[in-house]
Amino acid sequence: MLNTAPNIPDPDGFYAELIAAHDGLTETQSAALNARLVLLLCNHVGDRAVLSAALEAARTALR
Repeated sequence: MLNTAPNIPDPDGFYAELIAAHDGLTETQSAALNARLVLLLCNHVGDRAVLSAALEAARTALR
């Protein structure tokens, strides 16, 4: 089951770290960093049903 409830300790600190990881990168490099991060986290989760639910939730949010 996909957990969409807040679950990150110090979310503001993590957000700052995420933004800082993009400092000095080109738009292309930034997109590549995001893609690598997504794939690393997907591999960590590993549960195909959870990953499919996350994809659907992300697509739904764009509608």
